[in-house]
Amino acid sequence: KQAEKAAHQKKEQSKTKCRKARRRHINLVAEFNRRQRKNIWLETHIWHAKRFHMVKKWGYCLGDSPTEKSYRACYRAMTKHCLLQDLSYYCCLELTGKENELLKQLARICSNDTGLTFEEACCLSGRFEGSLNLYRADRYPEDMLGPVTFIWKPRDGSENRQLWIWMHPALKQDILRELKAIFQCSEPEEIYIPEPVTTSMQEEKQMDVALSLGKKRKKEDKEGEKAVPVKKIIGDGTRDPFQSYSWISQATGIVISDRTMEILRYRLIGPLSHSVLTETLKAASLQTV
Repeated sequence: KQAEKAAHQKKEQSKTKCRKARRRHINLVAEFNRRQRKNIWLETHIWHAKRFHMVKKWGYCLGDSPTEKSYRACYRAMTKHCLLQDLSYYCCLELTGKENELLKQLARICSNDTGLTFEEACCLSGRFEGSLNLYRADRYPEDMLGPVTFIWKPRDGSENRQLWIWMHPALKQDILRELKAIFQCSEPEEIYIPEPVTTSMQEEKQMDVALSLGKKRKKEDKEGEKAVPVKKIIGDGTRDPFQSYSWISQATGIVISDRTMEILRYRLIGPLSHSVLTETLKAASLQTV
């Protein structure tokens, strides 16, 4: 029996391709796309996957704890140098419309008693980021939705403004539902049409090649791998790719857009954070027509 088992294993190994073939770019891309069908990867996923224990939460694959004892190094970077964290899994909702109308309705879901509001002068100018707790409309101090941070786009001379609200993915659905209710944004915006997520024949062939690599292979469903419906992953889980990402109010003209995973977000901690930014980012030259 042992001889038969060894011969069977040797026969399976002979069918698998060498490591060089498995690590080809076309095979890696197809394999990575297949593995992101249920849990989306951040752009820093490969770096974290080599150094962290990964967990699957809120539709993401996130680094939970380091595989090595790097706590002292992180603490040293926070106190003396600079430490960077990838917060791109946080969800972003964009509000666009008249400033007066935005402030009028947003005042219903926050309170001056808790601190800053969306009307704070330093935040309204777009120079600083603000943070506050949101509540259900006209329900303060009950029915708290959760903490958020927000950034106003600086004024450009028009009465229309843009506001970005950042929140934890566990709070996104409740806050999005409340914002759509207070602004009466129930109809999908006709201008914003998401690209349908389709899988071409070439991509399907690449996925089939990637699935055939290696000895370990997940059990397919009864109808095969192609029977799994293609979904677009937006951070907090899968959703129909033909569903709109933007909603508009016919009464006020306010537009709510879901910008999750469209805007990357990083947090720099440490005394040299400003120096790192100034050395990394270069101001673009102004072009006047």
